[in-house]
Amino acid sequence: MDREEFNRFYAASFPRLVGQLYAMTGDRAEAQDAVQEAFIRAWVHRSQISAGRRGEAWVRVTAWRIAVSRWQRAREGIRLMLLAARPDHAAGPGPDRVAFVEALRKVPAEQRRALVLYHVADLTVEQIATETGVRPGTVKARLARGRAALRPYLQETAAPVRE
Repeated sequence: MDREEFNRFYAASFPRLVGQLYAMTGDRAEAQDAVQEAFIRAWVHRSQISAGRRGEAWVRVTAWRIAVSRWQRAREGIRLMLLAARPDHAAGPGPDRVAFVEALRKVPAEQRRALVLYHVADLTVEQIATETGVRPGTVKARLARGRAALRPYLQETAAPVRE
């Protein structure tokens, strides 16, 4: 699709797609922004997109995904703001948290990274392997060695268990 075809496609489709996305989202400004961003992405892929219904479908699906992604980010942002505003966070970290962070400092960097990604960021072994550029077996080994290295430091600060 050349520049002129794309311009005609945009002019003919934009109002219709904004109307459709507005009906789906209930927010006209969000619909306009998402459709506009989807058209920007369509411009990059214009050689693979036809100007007909399939082109509109591509832009509509992309705009919907953009809108959903924005909702998810906004929802997560609100959740984090509310969490940060809770009084228990204002008092600072508790003794267990301080002991955990102090113990992590004593563990080798790669083991510490694996432990934090797994236990704090809730990533899977496969996700950690992808992010760190190592094999899953290496991640598992780092987790096991890291836990073993943490154990003595955390046992010193752990409260005795009542029976």
